[in-house]
Amino acid sequence: MAASPHIALELLNKAHPAETASAIFTEKVLHKPLHLRPTSPDPNSQDARAHRRLQRLRKVQKARRRQRPKPLSAKEKRITGIYEIPKESRKYEIYVPLYRMWLEYVWEILGMVKGKNNWITPQGAGAMIASADFHGAKLLVVRSKCVSLVALKGIVVRDTKFTFQIITEGNELKTIPKNHTIFRFQIPQPDTVADIANAEARRDISQEDTGANALIFEIHGSSFEHRAIDRATKKFKQRPMPEL
Repeated sequence: MAASPHIALELLNKAHPAETASAIFTEKVLHKPLHLRPTSPDPNSQDARAHRRLQRLRKVQKARRRQRPKPLSAKEKRITGIYEIPKESRKYEIYVPLYRMWLEYVWEILGMVKGKNNWITPQGAGAMIASADFHGAKLLVVRSKCVSLVALKGIVVRDTKFTFQIITEGNELKTIPKNHTIFRFQIPQPDTVADIANAEARRDISQEDTGANALIFEIHGSSFEHRAIDRATKKFKQRPMPEL
């Protein structure tokens, strides 16, 4: 049984002469190259896949950043009372160990060593005291435009930009503005640590400041209106004070 002619050749014979149709069929159909896909993937397709994967990762990271909680605003902090000290924690005895820790901190930054003659000058200690952290310091108001604040004394529990919050010996929380107020504090010598501990044991905390050769400092609140974290990197300069 003779094989039937190719359908493409039949169609070409209807449109072209026999010789032309045979030549076209041989060139375009019989000898047409067959392009096979290589076994290794195309480099361009790999780059596109990596780009799509990177875009997906970026979307995931962006979504995670959106899910992070935002910091509280000043209004939200006031409403929630996040920085308020509970009434049951407003006791002077609770913060006496904090005062002891603050003394050790100040002795360290001033280079005061137990058993040695510690010579401290205003020029050398002034810059270090000005940049120190006063959480735990025992302050005394010696002068203020508000007469009712004079002679207030207590341990600093919060040092804000414009105020000091202190716990008095009467277990009261007082907020003292820094502006137009002069504060005084004393730094006993390291040799009096045992005497301070004995005074604490007898609950006679007032004897802590009666040590011999105690260093007495006064700070002017109007020139001290900075947060504790800002004072650590601030350079204070000597300026005239019209209030004096």
